[in-house]
Formats: sequence, structure tokens, C-alpha cells
Amino acid sequence: MIMIKKTILITLFFVAATIFFLFISPVWAQEDLLGVEYGKYSGLKSTDIRYSIANIIRLSLGFLGVGALILMLYAGFMWMTSAGNEEKVRQAKKILWGAIIGLAIILSAFAITTFVIRNLYLATQGGQYYEF
Repeated sequence: MIMIKKTILITLFFVAATIFFLFISPVWAQEDLLGVEYGKYSGLKSTDIRYSIANIIRLSLGFLGVGALILMLYAGFMWMTSAGNEEKVRQAKKILWGAIIGLAIILSAFAITTFVIRNLYLATQGGQYYEF
């Protein structure tokens, strides 16, 4: 029964996130800070592919961070409503530690990605790096 509830909750979360990211979130127009206008000459959008890749990485890491937060809230709720049941407390601690470790991995991935993108830009373009 609990597995079915978890499956339904996870499915609803993914459906809501997909609807949000596909239909509700705005598309931000940005200047061509890297000086590359591939889309202009191909008839596609004028957004550089590097911007798109960086935005996809940031979006996915933010999505994973929200998932870790939801897991932490779920574990806290489970712990608070355990009514002294040691098995539920143990399970809540296990979920909480997993979410904390996952969040640490997500933050490390974000830091590494930002470092790599910034240094690749500076190595190829030089000058000042703009956050986008």
C-alpha cells in the first residue's frame, strides 16, 4: 500500500514538473554574450547551443534539488508521525540521510559544472565572464 502511494506521488510530481517546465516557465531572451550566432544563419533561434546546454544542466540540477527537498520533508513528516514506532523512525532516518547525501552530490555537481563552464569560456573567449 505504501509503495503504491509512493509511486502515485512520484508520478504526480513528475507530471506537474513536466507541465510546469514545458508550458508555464517563461523563455528568457538573452544577448549573445559569447559572440556566436549559429541560429541566425540556420533559421533557428539565435540562442547559442552553449547557453542551451548550460540552462538544461541548471534546470535539471534545480529539479533534482527540489526532489531532495521533498524527500527531506517526507522523511521529517514520517518521523513526526511515527508515534514512537522504531521501524518507521529507522526508515525515516534512512530516507533523510539518503536525501542529505543526494543534496550534497547535487550541490557538488552544480559547483563543478559552473567551474567548468566558466573556465571553458575564459579559455576560449577571454575577457569577462557573464553569468547567464
